[in-house]
Order: sequence, then C-alpha cells, then structure tokens
Amino acid sequence: MIYILISICTVFIAACAQMLLKQGARQGYTPWWRQYINPWVISGYTIMFLSMVANIWCMHHGLQLKELSIIESMAYFFVPALAWVCFKEPIGSRKALAIIVIIIGVIVFFL
Repeated sequence: MIYILISICTVFIAACAQMLLKQGARQGYTPWWRQYINPWVISGYTIMFLSMVANIWCMHHGLQLKELSIIESMAYFFVPALAWVCFKEPIGSRKALAIIVIIIGVIVFFL
C-alpha cells in the first residue's frame, strides 16, 4: 500500500515538473537554443528523472507494472488541475467529465 501512495506522489511530482517545463517554454530566450537549456527546463527534467527513479524503486519493491500504469493515469487529473492553478488554463466540461471518468476507473481498478 505504501508503494501505491509513493507512486501517486511521484505522478504529482511529475505533473509539477511539467509545469516547470511549460514555464520554461513561455520564456522568450535568444539565441534559440537557450529555450532548451534554461533553469526551468533543466529543473523540470531533473524532477521528472527523480520521479522515474522513484517509480522504478516502487516496482523493485513489489508494485506491479499493471498497477503503476493505472496510477500513472492520475496525471490526466493532476496536469490540468495544476495548469488551471498555475497558468489559469480553462477546463471545459468535456475535459472535466473525462477526468472524472478516469478517476472513477482508477478507483474501480483498486477495489
């Protein structure tokens, strides 16, 4: 059970890393290659890497890949929610309904 909770946290951390990557993409850098090598992007990819290492650690300690795959789908909730909070991106009714269906599917899988 603890590895499931850790995996949910790693999905949230990876979603936060995506917010850092988005922030890095919003910056106007010249020359063009600075768009890919800046503190936002480097920190986003570093956090994403650490999230991946934590997931591998959880699988090593008994979390099954089929469980991790379902847990990873929680990113479809975390990313839009964080984008709404951080960047004021709208969440339409169809997207909200899809997120609810995904969350219900995750809950049903673990019942």
